[in-house]
Amino acid sequence: MSFPAPATSLSLRRRALLAAFGMTALTAGAPAWSQSGAPIRLLVGFPPGGGTDAIARTLADKLKEQLGVPVVVENRAGAGGQLAAQALKAAAADGHTFFISHDHSISILPLVTRNPGFDPATDFVPVAGFATFANALALSGGTPAKTFPEYVQHVRATGGKDTIGVPAPASIPELLVGLIKDKYAIDVQAAPYRGSAPMVADMLGNQIKAGIGSVPDFIENHRAGKLRIVAVIGDKRQPLLPQVPTFAEMGLPNLDDLPYYGVFAPAGTPAPTVERFGQALQRVVETPEVRERLTAMGLTVGYEPQAQFAASVRRYGQVWARIVKASGFQPK
Repeated sequence: MSFPAPATSLSLRRRALLAAFGMTALTAGAPAWSQSGAPIRLLVGFPPGGGTDAIARTLADKLKEQLGVPVVVENRAGAGGQLAAQALKAAAADGHTFFISHDHSISILPLVTRNPGFDPATDFVPVAGFATFANALALSGGTPAKTFPEYVQHVRATGGKDTIGVPAPASIPELLVGLIKDKYAIDVQAAPYRGSAPMVADMLGNQIKAGIGSVPDFIENHRAGKLRIVAVIGDKRQPLLPQVPTFAEMGLPNLDDLPYYGVFAPAGTPAPTVERFGQALQRVVETPEVRERLTAMGLTVGYEPQAQFAASVRRYGQVWARIVKASGFQPK
């Protein structure tokens, strides 16, 4: 059996100096940005004005207060978050770059894209999760239908064809369009956009009659009466939308594993940096002000620390791998 070597006079002096300056072991090993003051980039895979962008900016303002350095939202829009994920992979693992993402970029893209340019299992480190949400189908204000069954009847009465907007190609919303097409025998086709913001803009302009995205994408315009959310995913109705039925209630498969929002870092980011950022995120999302704002956006707020969040991401990917395989979808 071996024992630690006795502390040398040098190490004792070092401990005394640390104590004199109020430093702890955690502080001594603090992330580089705590000393340099260089800004932290918070990558977002969608354009300004969408739900993910609004969530990221809400968190960035408060993370700055917690971490003591600027936190800058950087939009890398394109390919359903693929460009932002690739940027995260290419970033230095020094604690200056993080990625706020929902499930599509991390869990779905690798299932539906032949070469996404990254492997979440090896290229990224899950930092923490902070919310789940539901996808929803919304109708534009110019569509006469007021409910989902009325929308189906409207499509049938006007030629049996329609286009449903989705915020990204090869996404869960696009898979839902396929499920609707098969279930109701209507010729609906997905129209992929570069994020939810341009899709919602076309819905507000009555360029498309319907769109599928997250509740946060639609909720403000739904409240204002400019769009109508008529169906949501999940095993139960959303607290913000108690009058809106689930897809399962209308006969579609019960997709009850709700999408997540979380933060990721490049592989190799030091564990103390990941831990400190996660702790700061927890303090932010658990403040009444931020919780209220995120809840109003349509999120179900619930912090998950690193290990728990990593397990949730793995489980979610396994669930959707089975669904994608069963759907017959071929990666593009």
